[in-house]
Amino acid sequence: MTRRTLMAAGSMGLALVAAPRALARRADSHRERVEDLIARMTLQEKAGQLTLFNDPFRWRPGNVNPGDFDTDQEKTAQQIRDGHVGALFNGIGAEQARYAQRLALEESRLGIPMLFAADIIHGLRTTFPVPLGEAASWDLDLAERTARAAAAEGGASGIHQTYAPMVDVARDQRWGRVVEGAGEDVLLNKLFAAARTRGFQGDDLADPLSLLATPKHFAAYGAAEAGLDYNTTDMSEQTLRGVHLPPFQSAFEAGALCTMSAFNDLNGVPTSGNHWLLTEVLRDEWGFTGFVVSDYTSERELIAHGFAEDDRDAARIALTAGVDMSMQSGIYLAHIPDLVESGDVAMEVLDRAVRRVLMTKAALGLFDNPYRGADPEVERRVVGSPAHRDLAREAGRKSVVLLKNENKLLPLPKAGKRIALIGPFGADRSNVFGPWSIFADREMGVTFEEGFRAALTDASLLTVVKGSDVEAPLDGGIEAAVAAARDADVVVLAVGESHNMSAEAQSRVNIVLPAPQQALAEAVAAVGKPVVVLLKTGRALELSGAVKDAGAIMVTWFLGSEEGAAAADVIFGDHAPIGRLPISFSHYSGQQPYYYSRKATGRPELPEESEYKARFRETSNTALYPFGHGLGYAPVSYGEIVLGSETLPWDGELTASVSVTNTGDRPVDEVVQLYVRDRVASLTQPERLLKAFQRVTLAPGETVEAAFTLTRQDLLFIGRDMAPTVEPGWFDLWLAPNAQGGPHTQFRLVR
Repeated sequence: MTRRTLMAAGSMGLALVAAPRALARRADSHRERVEDLIARMTLQEKAGQLTLFNDPFRWRPGNVNPGDFDTDQEKTAQQIRDGHVGALFNGIGAEQARYAQRLALEESRLGIPMLFAADIIHGLRTTFPVPLGEAASWDLDLAERTARAAAAEGGASGIHQTYAPMVDVARDQRWGRVVEGAGEDVLLNKLFAAARTRGFQGDDLADPLSLLATPKHFAAYGAAEAGLDYNTTDMSEQTLRGVHLPPFQSAFEAGALCTMSAFNDLNGVPTSGNHWLLTEVLRDEWGFTGFVVSDYTSERELIAHGFAEDDRDAARIALTAGVDMSMQSGIYLAHIPDLVESGDVAMEVLDRAVRRVLMTKAALGLFDNPYRGADPEVERRVVGSPAHRDLAREAGRKSVVLLKNENKLLPLPKAGKRIALIGPFGADRSNVFGPWSIFADREMGVTFEEGFRAALTDASLLTVVKGSDVEAPLDGGIEAAVAAARDADVVVLAVGESHNMSAEAQSRVNIVLPAPQQALAEAVAAVGKPVVVLLKTGRALELSGAVKDAGAIMVTWFLGSEEGAAAADVIFGDHAPIGRLPISFSHYSGQQPYYYSRKATGRPELPEESEYKARFRETSNTALYPFGHGLGYAPVSYGEIVLGSETLPWDGELTASVSVTNTGDRPVDEVVQLYVRDRVASLTQPERLLKAFQRVTLAPGETVEAAFTLTRQDLLFIGRDMAPTVEPGWFDLWLAPNAQGGPHTQFRLVR
């Protein structure tokens, strides 16, 4: 992206652009056909088009949702023949896609094509880093390319729609689903939402190797109280519009024609029954023309929320609120006909939902090419291709974040040193892929051990010891690990969370390393050899003891199919680390929710004062490793900020630049980050807010100027009237390596 585009992306403007013209034209070409179908459909057939069930015909993952999937193929086949189901999800395979589609086209009364969807979150057979890890690359082109590859594999396997990207802003690391998004910052979430949407959908949504994107979970799901999954959310409308809605708007601007309603309630109204959110904002205000699908039974869960009396009432509330398609619960199919016949739901409301679904099918080209993605030969050629494996390795190494590197411990030499790879993840393949990799080819995963052995000149110098399980000790495990450490020149500790710990429904009270692993780390560190930590995680963790004090710490997230090879590329210096944190690593779990863009309060913590200030007794209001932090293999120094002027005219521009210098002896990538603070405003503003960033590559000793252009639109915030606004006055500006440091200056916005 250009520098100017990155700056513009920080704007808080609410106007949405229309979906790409090609999509609109294709859909419009079928408008008469859609209206004819609606006129001829029975109430039961209309309800069927709004009903989504699991796919029993094709290869499917193990249970990834509460309750077992229905495996009765004949039952589902008859429902398709009767026109009582319009879409299937989470089954893959080109050949069987043709079978299921043929049932709809040739054996149902109206021949309406089926829509096939799946949870393709960060890859199909080839998996890429988990979304949070990929966000650490701060590389939008990379995100677009991995989404494109995931779409190609999904499309070739007979899928038309993916339930991704997740664009929830996540500021409480206790929440297990932090791993699925782009972290805590609004701008970074907006940019990755758009990039991933573009990647999934490609240049032509009707291309068999493109997928309909489904930004989720609409909305504010990431703000669940106490980081407890599915919990309530309660916030001002300014916070909703200023923090949690912009990534969705960005995805819709990029062309997304579907969104998924969330599990949570929002200010007392469950989002899957929230007319204000799903109709007044999404459709009336923003002009969204696609359809809304419920999350797994979330429309039925209106009952448990205490918002609906029974299934019939839940179906009525959800449909009239704006949920167009019901996932798995079956309550639309069961109750919509009676709701319309009784007058409790207007026929117009039902027809509008059916129209949205059918027009999206038209935009996908399903009326023109219903068997798209049903070619086994294309599937064999595309899925797991060498090009996708190469991309997975590239994405993996670009997602690694080096937090600490004392005394240039890294990179490790490929020869001459004995390495002890210790920890539950050293030789483990089951946790390579990460959560929501339900279709991954488990034989494709490259472990840390395999990556290390392939990189080393003499693989016999590597000793691998497990030491402990993820959450349980091993008999004799610590003793074996200590012995291996004594015989080694350097210890690499592969520790962290399993994919089951960083995932949906995996909220944690204390975001710490499991006790058996911490005990292992302490024992191994006591040997006195240099220690490198490879931290596997899908969230920021509280680091302590031997892990915190290790000579080098590298966050490896869950890097996907090529994890071991990608990590080895960086650890042994073939590629330098370039990642930057998309989340803050706080000192303690008790600081959560912790995020850099917090408000100052009336009693902010000051360096010279600590009493009667907004701070904890045990720690300052800082992060151990702040948002945006990440090291290369050479140090970088920043000069003073140079402004083109001390004032920013109301309708003009202001340039800001800083010189960055590589003071080391190896090349380095630096991500220069521009932050601002509105010092006096009609509503209190964050202490810092990211507005742009720029990557520069520096040879040893090289100095490069990083320059940015700022306009008034980049300073907008959501005002009291819920519209974007900004007032004249003073602003702080930083050009910095992270959200907690860097050169600082001021400018004034003048009318």
